[in-house]
Parts: sequence; structure tokens; C-alpha cells
Amino acid sequence: MEGNVSTTVAIYIDQACDLLSALATAEVLNRAATAWAAVRAAVVVPSMKAAVVVCLAMSVMLVVEKLSMALVALYVKVFGRTPERIYKWAPLSQDVELGSLAYPLVLVQIPMFNEREVYQMSIGAVCMLEWPYDRLIIQVLDDSTDLKIRELVQEECEKWSKKRRNIHYISRDNRNGYKAGALKEAMDLDYVKKCDYVAIFDADHEPPSDFLMRTIPFLIHNPEIGLVQARWKFENANECVMTRIQEMSLNYHFKVEQQSGSSTMAFFGFNGTAGIWRILAISEAEGWKERTTVEDMDLAVRATLQGWKFVYIGDLKVKSELPSNYKAYRYQQHRWACGPANLFKKMTTEIIMAKKVPFVKKFFLLYNFFLARRILSHNVTFFFYCIIIPASSFFPEVVIPKWGVFYIPIAITLLNSIGTPRSLHLIIIWIFFESVMSLHRCKAVFIGLFDAGRVNEWVVTEKAGNASKTIQTSTAAKKCPNKFWKRFHFLELGMGVLLLISACHNCIFRTNLYFIFIFPLSLSFLTMGSGFVGTYTAQQSS
Repeated sequence: MEGNVSTTVAIYIDQACDLLSALATAEVLNRAATAWAAVRAAVVVPSMKAAVVVCLAMSVMLVVEKLSMALVALYVKVFGRTPERIYKWAPLSQDVELGSLAYPLVLVQIPMFNEREVYQMSIGAVCMLEWPYDRLIIQVLDDSTDLKIRELVQEECEKWSKKRRNIHYISRDNRNGYKAGALKEAMDLDYVKKCDYVAIFDADHEPPSDFLMRTIPFLIHNPEIGLVQARWKFENANECVMTRIQEMSLNYHFKVEQQSGSSTMAFFGFNGTAGIWRILAISEAEGWKERTTVEDMDLAVRATLQGWKFVYIGDLKVKSELPSNYKAYRYQQHRWACGPANLFKKMTTEIIMAKKVPFVKKFFLLYNFFLARRILSHNVTFFFYCIIIPASSFFPEVVIPKWGVFYIPIAITLLNSIGTPRSLHLIIIWIFFESVMSLHRCKAVFIGLFDAGRVNEWVVTEKAGNASKTIQTSTAAKKCPNKFWKRFHFLELGMGVLLLISACHNCIFRTNLYFIFIFPLSLSFLTMGSGFVGTYTAQQSS
């Protein structure tokens, strides 16, 4: 009897505890909901609205910048404003009395690092340039850490030396300063002081035989010109969808950005290869510096601050190779986004204080060249289209005008596509691919601005070689990860999951139809995060 009473009391006590616990939990939840509502109304929603305004302003700035450059490029195209018509240019010819001395002494540099797949091609192309052999000095700057590759490159140099080419094999026992360090040390050699001009070609670039004949006359007849830049031609653009997308972006860079800069301000960023410098311009700009991973852009900015002009030749094409491996492409894009941001931070004061350039050129450098193209463009692409618009699905109070969500992105997309008409059918894929890459570029921009983490990281872009062949023979395609999990990119996967949640919420609870954009965006992040992009996937599925 007593046992039954005890059991009954225990049951009542347990039930009372459960009730109290439930009431306490409900109270906690109610308080949490009330606190969230207050924070949401006072902080989150106003912050979201402010972010929308900032992103819309950046979008307008970006579309105005792109439209102005496109109009300049169109003007140049329609009215045939080629460099030969703007600057004095006359072909070089033999002088019976002077012979080869009528040609200036030219230095050609080929920096390389473990370039097993492409070293023969690049050295061979340079050695076949149309120029008197006794007026051409070739430097192969080999920083390779693989001793076998060093031997192969040195043997290739010796082979061409036996064919009467003045070729020098130069190696270092360190990689101090990376490419900038190698170029800087090579320029200090005594015989370089006899040269007037220096052409630079990366190991995966193959100049046409008439490169010097077409570029050097600009430098000879126009003493104010410090740099002549040629365009890149992508031999492996058809290797996979990823290379087609890269071709679209880079064609826009060359056909619009470089062309407009050359035509308006006689300035653009040196591409680090496929260009020829007046050595005096390099000297006056204090030579190569190792302070950022974009030593080419650094030199170009410093040279233009000394008053030198740059010329871009759009119809002179140098064969090159696009990275077809997604991981290699990510490393490249990190360097291309981080370096300019870091350089912007370091050179802002120097640009403002420069005395040899007018105010309009300073404004062009700070606003157009750096801020709009290399800071705002990456930020607006990621924060607005990958963060703010998807997040607005959870906040009905946040209203984004249609012109900001649809019309401006459409205008920017169309302007970017004009450089590659043959790939217009891939424009949708380009949009989502670039949106995913904006995650890495935006992160790299902040790393550069704050001198953080990987600010000075330099990973040489992997080359496949024989780029014009099919992907079945591509070296990059055969390099499969050793472990299954290595193919996954968890940052992209995480973003993909968050965007998928946002898309589902928008589809169910909102009427603005943003899910039409957010769903494929989330799938793009998930697809690229799972490694289904580049030649590795093509090889696996073939």
C-alpha cells in the first residue's frame, strides 16, 4: 500500500517537473522571440536596407564604368583608331652600311618555374623571332625546384646556342621575390645595360615571329612610349566549358578594358607577359619590386606616374594557355584579385602625391583602374547577388528595385559578352560561374586590403602544354586526386547549402520570384564545390 502511494507521488512530481520545464522552455522561447524581433527591427532590417542602398550605388558605378569603356572600344573599332594611326610607326629596314647595327639591341626574358610541359615551346618561339641574331639577347630565368626540369631547360638552351642564338640560362638557388625577384636580378647583369628594350614572355606564351618587328617601331619613333602590350590568344579555349568561360572574361579584358585605357589615358595594367618595355622606363620607375604578387601592375603604375605612355596593339596576338584545372584557376584568381587590392592600399598616397601626371590621370588610376574594376566589381558581385538578394527572402521589409535586381545585371552581362560573340549561348553559364568565383575574389580583395593571411601567396598556375590538342592528351586532365574527399571544396558547398535554403524559402513564402535566380545559383556552388568542373570531370566522364 505504501509502495503504491510512493509511486503515485513520484509520478505526480515528475509530471509537475515536466510542466514547469515546459513552461520555462516556453518562457525562454518567448523571450528569445521577443529579443530577436527587437534586434531584427532595430538592427538587422535597417542594416539590410543600408546594404541594399550601398550595393545599388556600387552597381550603378560599375555599369557606368563598363558602359564608358565599351563606348570607347566601339569608337576605336568603328573609326579604325589603330595605334599605327595615332602614333608614328614605320617598318624597320636594312641599312646597307650599318647592316644589323641598324636594329637596336633587344633583350628577351622567359621566366619559368617547373615548366616541363611548355619550356620547349616558349624557348623555341622566342629563338625564331625575326630579328638579327647578333642584336638579340635571350634570358631563360629558371627558378625550377625540380632538378630534372632544370637539366632539360638547360639542354634546350644549349641546343639553341649551337644554332647561333645568344641565349643565357640563368637559375637561382632560391625563389626570393618569385617572378619579380628573378626579373630584377637578371636586369642587373652587365650585358643588359647595352640593351634598349626588353620583351617578356611567360613560359606558356608563344609570340608570333614578327612580334619585335611590329612593336619596336612604336618605341623607336615615339620616345614618350614606355610599354607596348600585345593581346593573348587562347589556344585551349575549347578544352572545356571552364576555359570557354575564361575566354569570355579575358577577351573582355583585352578588347574593352585594355583598349579603352590605351586609347584614353595611354595607360593600362601590364599583363606581365606578351609586352615589350623601354628599359629606361623601367629604370625611372625604380625597377621591379617584390612588395605584391602583381609585380607587373606595380611596375606599370609606377612607370605611368613618371609620365610614360603605354600602347596596346589589339591585332597582335600571342598564343597562350588557360588553366583547365579548377583548383589551379582558383589560385590564379586569388592572386589576380588579392594583388591589385594590396597594391591599391600601398600606392594610394603615392598616386595622390605624384607630380608628373595631371589630376585627371590620378583620378583615373584611383577610381576607374583600382576602385571600380578591382574593388567594387568583386564586392558587388558577391555581396549583392550571392548574399543580399538571397537573404532578402527572409525579410519582407527589405525591398530591392527591379532595376537593381534585373536590369543592371543584364546590362553588365551583355557588356561582358561583347568580346566573345561566339560564346553568347554560354552567357547563362558564365553568369553563375562568375558568381561562384566572386566568393574567392571578394575574399582575396579583403586579404589584400588588410595584408592578411595569404596576401603574398604565389602558386604558379599549372600548365598542360600542347594546349591545342584534345583533353584526352592533357596532362592536367590526367592528374586525378589521390583521395576522394580532395575533390570537394567545402566553402562552395557551404554557400550552396545556404543559397538552397534561401531559394526554398523564397519559393514558398515570397512572391518576388527571386528563387528563379537563387536556385541555379545554389546549384552552381554545389556543382563546383563537388569538383564537377574543369578537365578532371571531363576526363572522368569520358
